[in-house]
Amino acid sequence: KRVLAPVQDFYDVILIDCQPSLGLLTVNALTASHWVLVPLECEYFALRGVALLDDIIKKVQVNTNPELQLLGILPTMFDRKTVHSREVLERINDAFPDKVCDTTIARTVRFPETTVAGEPITSYASSSVGAASYRRLARELIANGGVR
Repeated sequence: KRVLAPVQDFYDVILIDCQPSLGLLTVNALTASHWVLVPLECEYFALRGVALLDDIIKKVQVNTNPELQLLGILPTMFDRKTVHSREVLERINDAFPDKVCDTTIARTVRFPETTVAGEPITSYASSSVGAASYRRLARELIANGGVR
């Protein structure tokens, strides 16, 4: 929070993108944040990780940041053609009712390409399904009041 304080008034939103681990950097990011949006790969093993993260969020709320709120869970790498992805999405909706984003980010070859290109998908492949999904997510978050 101390590092962000001098610049926070210059921005409407500051995104802190953390690696998918629950280490000290993630806890520090949660301590400095108002909201947390959890990307969840639609795989069974990821379900355990989101449950652990939910516990960490609750501990951060109690110990260091009572204002922290779970903005939502964003299903990623979703493949509507597979039963597996659909079952994971159903389970996460059961576990976190009203917290799962309506938008899902589909599995697509474009995402690895953007990593190699070093560009966001919205500029690298602006007409792709992935870019459209992230624009839809932005509209969803704004419409739901999560981003002002």
